[in-house]
Amino acid sequence: MSVWIALMFLTLMLMLLMGYPVAFTLGATALLYGSIFMGVDFFNLLPLQIWGVMTNFTLLAVPLFILMGIVLDKSGLAEDLLETMGQLFGRMRGGLAISVVLVGALLAATTGVVGATVVTMGVIALPTMLKRHYSPQLATGTIAAAGTLGQIIPPSIVLILLGDVMGVPVGRLFIGAIVPGILLVTLFLAYISIYAWAQPKVAPALTVSVNEEKPLSKILFTLFPPLILVLGVLGSIFFGVASPTESAAIGAIGAMMLAAAHRRLSLKNLQEALQQTTRLTSMVFMILIGATAFGLVFRGMGGAVLVRDIMLSLPGGEWGFLAVSMGLIFALGFFLDFLQICFIVVPILQPIAQVLHIDLLWLAVLIGINLQTSFLTPPFGFSLFYLKAVAPPEITIRHI
Repeated sequence: MSVWIALMFLTLMLMLLMGYPVAFTLGATALLYGSIFMGVDFFNLLPLQIWGVMTNFTLLAVPLFILMGIVLDKSGLAEDLLETMGQLFGRMRGGLAISVVLVGALLAATTGVVGATVVTMGVIALPTMLKRHYSPQLATGTIAAAGTLGQIIPPSIVLILLGDVMGVPVGRLFIGAIVPGILLVTLFLAYISIYAWAQPKVAPALTVSVNEEKPLSKILFTLFPPLILVLGVLGSIFFGVASPTESAAIGAIGAMMLAAAHRRLSLKNLQEALQQTTRLTSMVFMILIGATAFGLVFRGMGGAVLVRDIMLSLPGGEWGFLAVSMGLIFALGFFLDFLQICFIVVPILQPIAQVLHIDLLWLAVLIGINLQTSFLTPPFGFSLFYLKAVAPPEITIRHI
């Protein structure tokens, strides 16, 4: 049976790499192998599992946080923030790149939608950085990396899904991810500062004329509203005032209020935001349903037991398991996106971690950091393609 389990997994990977839709590939593979080895009656269990997914109150936070991010993106918040940060840090070497990282971190804490953040910063910041003689590699790399900070800085869709898959409270997971998220931002800033100091030509300082300077009141008006929204969303979770789902509703309403305050909440923008939210949410939940079917068949064929026996036989105990599992997730990130890894691989690793008495909260944060790289690693790093789509013609995918 172990040969057939390996063949099922190989079939899934090959079909995904051939470009078939993820949700339907998961479901079709599960139906094929499940029908052959356990019969059609085995799938009588599937509707109950799908019902459990669809009635999960925690997962209701997913569409709400997506809506919050899209509304803020369409309100022009990113553009205002980038202009303001450029004003504050532009006179330093690497100041524009530092501004992009800080705006990426702030947008991560308010939107969490990676595609929207990368595209927005690519449209606004990349031409400015190139015009100011920034190295194309540093400019594009900074935007792609800063745009993916939404994967780990709460409120993050990845953390919500990981919390549900691993059985970890999402509120605690948000709290646990704050320090690693800040550490990652700090490392980005340190790298840019040292690189710009060592090679001044790759990130020159700007000269800002008096006419270009913004008054302090304008800067504060731009910076404070998103900060207040972040504190409202995360603070309501951290202090136990609201659950993650309730705080997501606060965030969605707050985003609309912020857009209205900027006089950018038109009926057209709201309609587009709702349509985009529906599409993204449908994609996530269709993949989740397909992954539920695949996981049911995988466990039914004894795959979970097989993987557990292999992992537990590794030298080094829990450290050997962590090294192999993190290496596996990182390697798969070159070819699969975070949703596929989250719903296919993580449920297999979670029971083994429990047997080894590894703290699941700590492991979930570790996996979240690891999954962040899946947006950046070629050949299928989504942030790279988002950025290429909006980059000037002289910027090649090799630069990015």
